Amino acid sequence: MTASNPLDTLIDQSREARDNAGRVLAEERRGQQHSADQLRALEQYRAEYRRQLQDAMHAGIDATSLDNYRRFIRSLDDAIDHARKALEQQSARVNASRDQLDQRQRRLASYDTLASRRAREARTRDARRERRDNDEMTTHALARRPRSG
Repeated sequence: MTASNPLDTLIDQSREARDNAGRVLAEERRGQQHSADQLRALEQYRAEYRRQLQDAMHAGIDATSLDNYRRFIRSLDDAIDHARKALEQQSARVNASRDQLDQRQRRLASYDTLASRRAREARTRDARRERRDNDEMTTHALARRPRSG
């Protein structure tokens, strides 16, 4: 087992963790978009219903219908508040997922840097060994050469 195998394992695990964190972030962003779309739809529906109420008031409306409109608008307001809270929570999850992805990416980059450093050190050792071997071969070749004199 070479010294790089445990590091290679850490790199592979870190890459997988980073990829998983990326998938989670993408899913949380889709959820955030869905929550934002729901909130926007509720707000548009409320505005439309409010316009209908105003039109009905201009045309003349009985007290029971007015009460029903107001009650329904209050229920829409409650749904909008709920949707806003859901969007805030989803946004917090997106931020947490983004932080998690950043952390995983930094860890992977650290392992990659360490692996690059080890590879560079191994190349340097190999180059020194090769120079030393060449020097020894040259020294032996010169030692075996007959001397003229």
